[in-house]
Amino acid sequence: MLGRYKKLRTQRTMEQLRHHYEVEKGIADRLRRSSREERTEITKTMYDELFSQVPDHPRLTERHDPKHAEIYASRQLLLLKHCLKPEHSFVEFGPGSCALSIAVCSKVKSVYAVDIVEKSNPGVEKPDNFNFIVYDSMNLELPDNSIDVVFSNQMIEHLHPDDTVEHFRLVHRLLKPGGIYVFCTPQKYSGPFDVSRYFSDVPQGFHLREWSFRELAELAKSLGFSRWQGRWYTSGICFWLPKRLILAFERLISILPVKVRQRYGRYILPSVTMIVQK
Repeated sequence: MLGRYKKLRTQRTMEQLRHHYEVEKGIADRLRRSSREERTEITKTMYDELFSQVPDHPRLTERHDPKHAEIYASRQLLLLKHCLKPEHSFVEFGPGSCALSIAVCSKVKSVYAVDIVEKSNPGVEKPDNFNFIVYDSMNLELPDNSIDVVFSNQMIEHLHPDDTVEHFRLVHRLLKPGGIYVFCTPQKYSGPFDVSRYFSDVPQGFHLREWSFRELAELAKSLGFSRWQGRWYTSGICFWLPKRLILAFERLISILPVKVRQRYGRYILPSVTMIVQK
């Protein structure tokens, strides 16, 4: 255990990490056992509950840091390079501080940042074509076939497995024919990537499920998406990879011993970054 802790070079103590893990796992266990209606209410307050009990959580220091928000937005824009046109409508699910959605406003006609609660910095000026929509994680009052590009980053892994299909179904409904969903989520075979990575070989915290390229490609196809592309993406580096190569890399990682793939898998495929088209 200590070896894993040292390799990840965190500045927090093992006691702090253990406390964080126990708190997050407790909330996540409630989510896993919850009904659809209960999940909506838990999700609205789970981060406030976590942060109140884990005051050394790294996200608290990043939450209102303008420099961090700027870096985040610039890195995510790499994923949207060549995807945005002035006449486009754009939706971001789970926008956090809304730094990316606000940055996209200068590149498209209309932007909708969608979340179950609003977390944007109230001091940041919002462009006229920016809209924030609060929804219940399933029902979204936007017209069918009205959106050109949908985006999410580090969001799908937080969905209850029972709700992931409904999320992709919602995205498919929103997209115009030929529209695309661009998303990035942790690679399951080199995870877990939540706090449980210090203590477990499977996600037990707020990552309710981590996915593979193959699983998400099959899910998208089953819901009517016509095709997909994959990207190699991490820390502001992004390039296209052929499907066969991605699936071969993923297969290689999946058959490695758990400790080996956790240590080296992220260098082969750092994330599951995909574009699926309606």
